[in-house]
Amino acid sequence: MNRPIRNLAIACMVLFLALLVNATYLQYWQADDLTSLSKHPDNRRVLNAAFSQDRGAIVVRGKEVAESIKSGDQYDYQRRYPQARMYAQLTGFFSRDWGVGGVEASQNDVLSGDDPKLFVNRVIDLLRNESPQGGSVSLTVNPAAQKAAYDGLARLGNNVQGAVVALEPSTGKVLAMVSSPTYDPNRLATHDFTAAARNYKRLLANDLSPLNNRAIEETLPPGSTFKLVTAAAALQSGKYQPDSMVPGGTSLDLPLTKKNLPNENGRSCGGAKITLKRALEVSCNVAFGSVGLKLGADALTAQAEKFGWGSSPFHDLDDALTRMAPSRMMAPGQDEIDAPGSALSAIGQSNVAATPLQMAMVAAGIANGGTVMTPYLVDEIRSHDLEVIDKTEPRVLTRQAVSPSVARKLTDMMVGVVDNGTAVNAQIPGVAVAGKTGTAQSAPGRPPYAWFVSFAPADDPKVAVAVLVQDAGVERNAISGNGLAAPIATAVMKAVLGR
Repeated sequence: MNRPIRNLAIACMVLFLALLVNATYLQYWQADDLTSLSKHPDNRRVLNAAFSQDRGAIVVRGKEVAESIKSGDQYDYQRRYPQARMYAQLTGFFSRDWGVGGVEASQNDVLSGDDPKLFVNRVIDLLRNESPQGGSVSLTVNPAAQKAAYDGLARLGNNVQGAVVALEPSTGKVLAMVSSPTYDPNRLATHDFTAAARNYKRLLANDLSPLNNRAIEETLPPGSTFKLVTAAAALQSGKYQPDSMVPGGTSLDLPLTKKNLPNENGRSCGGAKITLKRALEVSCNVAFGSVGLKLGADALTAQAEKFGWGSSPFHDLDDALTRMAPSRMMAPGQDEIDAPGSALSAIGQSNVAATPLQMAMVAAGIANGGTVMTPYLVDEIRSHDLEVIDKTEPRVLTRQAVSPSVARKLTDMMVGVVDNGTAVNAQIPGVAVAGKTGTAQSAPGRPPYAWFVSFAPADDPKVAVAVLVQDAGVERNAISGNGLAAPIATAVMKAVLGR
């Protein structure tokens, strides 16, 4: 063989080997990346293939709240949400043209079967010549508590804006999470893509933002529920006890200004001096504003951070809560809180803002002896043949947001709020309930926000709840944490306790 022919043969062999290596690399090593919907959301072939798949279920206590059923059309399977509006902000939605949301998004690799944890199952499916199936995701939600939260908000009206969060204090499990207004994810998952587009655009154009999960995405002034954080800082400092005497007059002069801080009703809280415990029971602005001035902004901020302010806690297995907006003590760009701001911050006003989940974490931390657990929504992941692939283990967020002794004192003070104070609507016969109301002022010209946080039983807590009623369309004099929010929290607590 002459030299030119030999060189040509070698070149052809090199090109053939390169082609073989490239084909092997593409088909085996890069196959998952190239067919991944999350990495190639605009690939129509990938979209159609994913939309045709037997996607895994999202499960609550053994019942599917998101499932795939035979469709009888070219896409093989239809995504269906049996309790659509009740679980919408948790499950999210699965659509061909408008993406995914909620757990459908955060656990997409599991539900689609692409997660590395399901590799062995995929190989078995391949050897059996069966179509790959997704794994299932079990949530921590208590269905009775979820229904109580959903029904409670629904009773306030179709367009009520609000949210409810319930946590298991000892673990951080999300027992209920509801946001209102809600939506029907079935209308986005439909195979009628024209209708899906119309429904999606209508949701985006809705001023009430039904696609948003207010439980974790909305930060608003927590009002008097923040007095729990102020009381925690006061007791933790060692300078105050529940029986310490604090100002209880009609108003508090704010330093460096000509303004004063009045009580909500414009009257005295029961005398020139009252105990700190009584101040919490009657939600005395003057008392807690005075405490805030004496403790200072740094102490309030440090205490708030121990409960989770400024962070977006989530679990390694469960990133469904990563959209949690960090609660804040200062406005964006603000460097420090001045003295008047300390007084206003101490009562949950000024620039203090929190999500309902954050306020549930405050209640849960007190209920758990001062230890704040990381909240989580995904309990476990199973293969399509029900083998447990992964399970979330509870994890501590803050070991001692307050000491156990301070937690006990706060609990006793909160029980007083329900038994003898502003939260009588939260009483449950035969059960000691710890709670705190809040009515937070908002922008001029709009109604205040009604808050309520609680846990029960006070001596052996099983559930901690936060309720926010952002707007119920009622008159100003009908807005209060006790009137609007406490009955919802009570229903949720009863559901968890089986009462």
